Amino acid sequence: MSWQTNMQTWLDNTELEPELKQQLNELKKDNDQAEEAFYAPMEFGTAGMRGVLGPGINRMNIYTVRQAAEGLALFMDTLDDATKSRGVAISFDSRYHSQDFAIESAKVLGAHGIKSYVFDSLRPTPELSFAVRTLNTYAGIMITASHNPKQYNGFKIYGPDGGQMPPKESDKITEYVRKADDLFAIKVKTVYQLREEKLMQLIGEDVDQQYLAKLDTVVVNHDLIEKVGHKMKFVYSPLHGTGKMIAPKIFQDLGFENFNMVKEQAILDPEFATTPFPNPEFAQTFDLAIALGQKIEANILIATDPDADRLGAAVRQPDGSYKLMTGNQIASVLLNYLLQAKKETNALPNNGAVVKSIVSTELATAIAEKYGVKMYNVLTGFKYIAEKIQNFQDNKDHEFLFGFEESYGYLVKPFVRDKDAMQSTILLAEAAAYYESKGKTIYDALEDLYQEFGYYREKTISKTFDGVSGKERMASIMKGFREDGFTEINGVKVVETLDYLNKTDNKNGQVSDTGLPKADALKFILEDGTWVAVRPSGTEPKMKFYIGITSDTDENAAEKLAGFAKVVDSWE
Repeated sequence: MSWQTNMQTWLDNTELEPELKQQLNELKKDNDQAEEAFYAPMEFGTAGMRGVLGPGINRMNIYTVRQAAEGLALFMDTLDDATKSRGVAISFDSRYHSQDFAIESAKVLGAHGIKSYVFDSLRPTPELSFAVRTLNTYAGIMITASHNPKQYNGFKIYGPDGGQMPPKESDKITEYVRKADDLFAIKVKTVYQLREEKLMQLIGEDVDQQYLAKLDTVVVNHDLIEKVGHKMKFVYSPLHGTGKMIAPKIFQDLGFENFNMVKEQAILDPEFATTPFPNPEFAQTFDLAIALGQKIEANILIATDPDADRLGAAVRQPDGSYKLMTGNQIASVLLNYLLQAKKETNALPNNGAVVKSIVSTELATAIAEKYGVKMYNVLTGFKYIAEKIQNFQDNKDHEFLFGFEESYGYLVKPFVRDKDAMQSTILLAEAAAYYESKGKTIYDALEDLYQEFGYYREKTISKTFDGVSGKERMASIMKGFREDGFTEINGVKVVETLDYLNKTDNKNGQVSDTGLPKADALKFILEDGTWVAVRPSGTEPKMKFYIGITSDTDENAAEKLAGFAKVVDSWE
């Protein structure tokens, strides 16, 4: 059907929610926006779906959320009774309509006789992952748009292991989502009916306490925190999100007495009034934390995104200013501290393994090799790290020690199967205490790593492709890169090309399998060790270009990275 026909179906619906009806009438005045809202259904894949709030089949609203929940319910109807009866855990963040979407999901599941365990108020994404594992539910639903701006929301499905639903099951769910194409005909039960029939159970503090107990196991050296923790001053911002529910309890339980929350950003505000992009990757999100940090002379500033799966940090410098760290830098310092601390306490296993994405820093590989730990590279998306963890456990061949992505996501302990900013907050605080005991800062520790292994630098360049033609343009660009390839980049010879869509690794003319699942991504390895990767984002209308270099000095590394960034930024 045409977008006009799709839109007319909504206009004709007399029972449409008043808010959506009003927005729909406004949408009629803008053909471009109307076409984008109605030209095609929202994409639903292994990461669920994410999009702009509003009326339309390509927008986040109660009807598209019901459709997604119906897809999961129809899939669970095909399972045996015992598996289906395990139910679904549901959590949500502080965004507009997040709680509404969580309840709507439960109402759809209930219509299929599927029990839901719904958090009584917002909770972090990693706690939802933990709840799936702890309550032994078959699946989990997290209502969040993670670090996206305020106009977005999203729907993520988790599998029985607490990781994002595996591709095989996710593909089947997607098929059922597409079959439920009459959004207004999807059956729901009322909340009263759900509670009366015991198809909906509220959860909260009971799961919190179990989660906090597990978080305590992230600490490597409790004695260190006891000796040094009281000297440390922390500033923390939840960026108007779910971290507020857990982070204060963490610092209190661990004994870090001087914990200070950024009050303006501790307000659960779906407008994200203090920042247009609630993402700790952006320097602006730290403005208020820096102001508070300078006032109290805090050692370290920590910020987590609204669903508390990503963490950013800034470290106090000798002149009183604060230096922001990248996701790769934070991961490198955390990994080095973790492996060193485990080695010093004789807790470093002989079969230890670390997992990172293919677009994350190779400094971590050098660190792992130093400690005799195996590094595994996986595709971008934390579900692949979760999958690797499960493989380790099933095969009993490796012990998982740490996993990360360059996009500020880290995992220390596998009782969660997604990136967990609460776990990384603990490890970062402990590492800061350790280096404080040595008269150093986290940033000094990073400089020590550069002195030992070389100056590694990375950069991500994102280009936005909005609108109906955006996907076609991105597909055309990727096709061109595959067909034309590169013999050199910035004057440096390309010696290896990895095409993850075609699963080919072409190294100096010798072609082998990448050994990874299919994904629309390319990576080019250069003669001097530089690497460049490109892929369309799975959750946003963007293409992402990644660059990784290494050099002998900080100055040379900065100059080298700038040269490659200039070339890559010119690619169209």
